[in-house]
Amino acid sequence: MVGGAGLATEGLVVPAGAGAPPAVSATSWLVADLDSGQVLGGCGPHEYGTPASVQKLLLAATMMPRLDPKQTVTVTDEDMNIEPGSSAVGLVAGGRYTIETIWLGLLLNSGNEAANALARLGSGTDSAAAGVRAMNEQAHRLGALQTHAVTPSGLDGKGQFTSAYDLALIARACFAQPAFRRYALTEEARIPVQPAQRTKGFQIQNENQLIYRYPGALGGKTGFTDLARHTYVGAAERGGRRLVVTLLGAESAPKRGWEQGAALLDWGFTLPRDAAVGRLVEPGEVNATPSAAPSALAAPGVARPAAASGPGHSGSGWLWSVTAISGAGVLVLLGGLLWRRRRRLP
Repeated sequence: MVGGAGLATEGLVVPAGAGAPPAVSATSWLVADLDSGQVLGGCGPHEYGTPASVQKLLLAATMMPRLDPKQTVTVTDEDMNIEPGSSAVGLVAGGRYTIETIWLGLLLNSGNEAANALARLGSGTDSAAAGVRAMNEQAHRLGALQTHAVTPSGLDGKGQFTSAYDLALIARACFAQPAFRRYALTEEARIPVQPAQRTKGFQIQNENQLIYRYPGALGGKTGFTDLARHTYVGAAERGGRRLVVTLLGAESAPKRGWEQGAALLDWGFTLPRDAAVGRLVEPGEVNATPSAAPSALAAPGVARPAAASGPGHSGSGWLWSVTAISGAGVLVLLGGLLWRRRRRLP
């Protein structure tokens, strides 16, 4: 039970004596302390969900330590292969940009072409597909056993999933990096002119409203696809205490994703410092077979590990769940999932 038995629920879990958390439309969420790793509360923290662009945080946690932000690189035609109408920052094939500029395009404007470029450049093999494999290896190292990336950007793909708990592990790894903290709080940046491609330079702005409207905001990431609905990760500091909130499957009314996150952060800051219902595991703490966990724990509808089970689920353990599902069975189940190609919007 990753993070503790108290998190093995499909419903609400809060510390004894804590006030009720605010009502939100998210289907699952979690609030945790970035420094101590204490989980302060959540709803279905181990329930499977679809990440949308908050998956870009896994890309950052994986590739940021590998790439020199001052290096200038060339964007390729392959990098520009994104779904028409999906979120793009405005990079051009053949354009020359610093790695830092591409990170800013990813984190401020959620550029899907930026995600492809960073996955390729950080892979060590000049392959975005290899970059996605590295992302899944990193998720496993962090203990995010319910996360499986198919695209580097978070654009919908068959068998792609995560959980509110896993997103907190990934966010914790991101906020441990000084460069990420700086990018996440950057309000605007400039994409430089590309003379050879005859494109002008232009300004971009950070889409995460938390940094403008929430005192002590540390940044985070927004996400949306038709399939995932609104997803959000945000962090803030108050009184020397840093909290992170993650949410999946939210609707934008009556409150937008970042506003729901802000309300949950407010609730978390009211709790005593020793309040906890579980904890975030440390990198490398959870051991499992790397080849089995991401593929076998496939998606909603596939038998889930005990950590994700709640009332009415009888699983006798996470290793049992993995070994009980044959490779052929996984392919049949995944092949049978009703999945439609959806468009990602900014």
